[in-house]
Amino acid sequence: MSLGRKLFERIRAQDGPLTRELVRRPGRFGLGQVPARLAPDAVATSVCGYCSTGCNLRAHLRDGEALNLTPDPAYPVNRGMACPKGWEALSALEAEDRATLPLIRNRTSGELEPLSWDEAITRFAEGMGAVQSTYGAEAAAFLGTGQIPTEELAYLGSLAKFGMGMLDGDGNTRQCMATAARAYKESFGFDAPPYSYADFESSDVIVLVGSNLCVAHPILWERICRNPHRPEIIVIDPRRTETAIAGTRHLALRPKSDLVLFYGLAARLIERGAVDRDFIARHTEGFEAFKAFLADFGVERVLAESGLDAADFEGFVDCVASGERVSFWWTMGVNQSHEGVRVAQAIIDVCLMTGQVGRPGTGPNSITGQCNAMGSRLFSNTTNLLGGRSFESAEDRAEVASILGMSVERIPTRTSLAYDEILDGVRAGRIKALWIVATNTAHSWIDSQSLSEIREKLDFLVVQDMYTTTETAQLADLFLPAAGWGEKDGTFINSERRVGRIRKLRRAPGQALADFQIFRLIADRLGLGAPFDRWKEPEDVFGSLKALSRGRPCDVTGIRDYRMLDECGGVQWPLSEAMAEAGFETERRLFAEGRFYRENGRALFAYEAPRPVGEPVDRDYPFVLLTGRGTSAQWHTETRTGKSSVLASLRPGETRLQMNPEDIRRIGLEGLERVEVRSRRGSVQVGLWATAAVSPGVVFLEMHDPATNRLTRADFDPYSRQPSYKHCAVSVQGIDGGDVPPTRKR
Repeated sequence: MSLGRKLFERIRAQDGPLTRELVRRPGRFGLGQVPARLAPDAVATSVCGYCSTGCNLRAHLRDGEALNLTPDPAYPVNRGMACPKGWEALSALEAEDRATLPLIRNRTSGELEPLSWDEAITRFAEGMGAVQSTYGAEAAAFLGTGQIPTEELAYLGSLAKFGMGMLDGDGNTRQCMATAARAYKESFGFDAPPYSYADFESSDVIVLVGSNLCVAHPILWERICRNPHRPEIIVIDPRRTETAIAGTRHLALRPKSDLVLFYGLAARLIERGAVDRDFIARHTEGFEAFKAFLADFGVERVLAESGLDAADFEGFVDCVASGERVSFWWTMGVNQSHEGVRVAQAIIDVCLMTGQVGRPGTGPNSITGQCNAMGSRLFSNTTNLLGGRSFESAEDRAEVASILGMSVERIPTRTSLAYDEILDGVRAGRIKALWIVATNTAHSWIDSQSLSEIREKLDFLVVQDMYTTTETAQLADLFLPAAGWGEKDGTFINSERRVGRIRKLRRAPGQALADFQIFRLIADRLGLGAPFDRWKEPEDVFGSLKALSRGRPCDVTGIRDYRMLDECGGVQWPLSEAMAEAGFETERRLFAEGRFYRENGRALFAYEAPRPVGEPVDRDYPFVLLTGRGTSAQWHTETRTGKSSVLASLRPGETRLQMNPEDIRRIGLEGLERVEVRSRRGSVQVGLWATAAVSPGVVFLEMHDPATNRLTRADFDPYSRQPSYKHCAVSVQGIDGGDVPPTRKR
């Protein structure tokens, strides 16, 4: 029985207020429950709008409006399964704090007050125009998302850069997938996750690195459970997570020692002759230099820095050396690191040297975070030009201008600043206007307390979102009410490169509009011409994206139209017109022929000496703070999942600090229910949870609580500019007379 079905049975069996609430409220029945008096009269399907797994959901309609959702049994991704978030996806649309009108801040009272759409678009144009005419076009920037359809991402990036002259814009994809994107691009020549989800079911060794798959991507864990080969499942994570418990081996290494671990693994594989010399010679570049570099990563160093014992390390080496089909999978534990790109590339290097790429059940495989982070990576027009091109390339700029029918002079000649650099530009006074779309920066950004300083530096802040109550919306000068998932049309691209369709299942409340329509209003108000005069509907933009993808690694010209996505159960890129005419498999991986996207067709061994963490523990701050997902019922800042009473019943009511019982005893916190956690940036008061899931010297907080990012430190990978949410130094003290003097801390 799937997790979602078990949950449904549990709730159906309850005889209490929750069950009565589910039945009483029309249009919201939760977890598949539909009273007979409101039986659906039609079914439509849509890809889920939460994580990157890309499950397909069946919406049961009555009079054209979705009553409830059930997982699609025919879709090749989830095969009839859904996590609690998918079952409850409609609940976010019915929240009482949905934004229904544009709002403007009254300069006298400081309150947000309603205005018409005509007035709102005029205020937008005047506010942005005033900043740009006073300080220059580069004084306005935007921050986007990986949560809206690809067509809207492309429209936003094109509107801001080609239409409004902005030079800088990034998205919250920077917080989850920038590391993987940069690693793939350097090693393979293009940002190209090589796998299909079928590889979960084909591997005989599965290595999960910094990934609590059971909680973060439960449907992918279900795919592992369907693997008939009884695979060895090795979980590399400082915490004993749900996934570590369910795996066959857990390597509880010290935080941020993973780069040394993988270099040590590579060195031992070479010593044992467990490398594929033929694959290396035919398909890679730089192995001999990499081999020489590994001389400094002997077993003694690995054990000393990782904290692993010899038996665990050698067992890991044995599994990788002996496996026929070895796959490595990583998520935020790798990506959100001060040296995440090199860790990801160390995983890629191990796969290259052992020939574990391009075959079923193999590959260095990054699991994406947000539902459309892959669409953002390819088509948001932020830090790369549409279709994975370069803003610096005159040839690429000319090609895009020709396809879109506009002047090449409208395309910036440099890439955008990254997210943190944009915020630094605001802090320094160079950027005076900011447009934030479908993301909650004031909650999710690292060291979030710095956002108040940044807000004071802005002349004009526009926030475009579903809710007026987010931490970021509360800071806006102008607020634009947007439709959410289930209230708009378009496409998402999931972790395995599958383009899937999302549908409008309900009308947005009040005067809220799809982001696409808001962008259209702005483009019309500014009189921007091509390509915006041709982009009347999302599928018009999709047609342009097909043309922009032609001949590129992400070619989707073989996707005839949206209907084809329904007929095929989504389509993995690449699918050129020639491939579509010849016929194609539903599940496809890359590099089966050993040819990569670099100019010489070879994959590159990329590596670098490990760097120390930015903030090591010391006498005053003796614990390493880790952050991450809490439960499968929670999502990011809980802007949406926080609206569901069903999901609320599946998560702890209060944020709790996970701490090892040995540390609790050592510093005298026994018997306390609450503690104060302090970093050099701020402090929070939370509940205390004694658990051996974290090792001595390590503590853990859920990322969903806005207080968590008061503590985190703004460290960034130098190549991906992705924040290092997973490591900072903190102290822990009791509350109500339980303060612990510094002398009692290690």
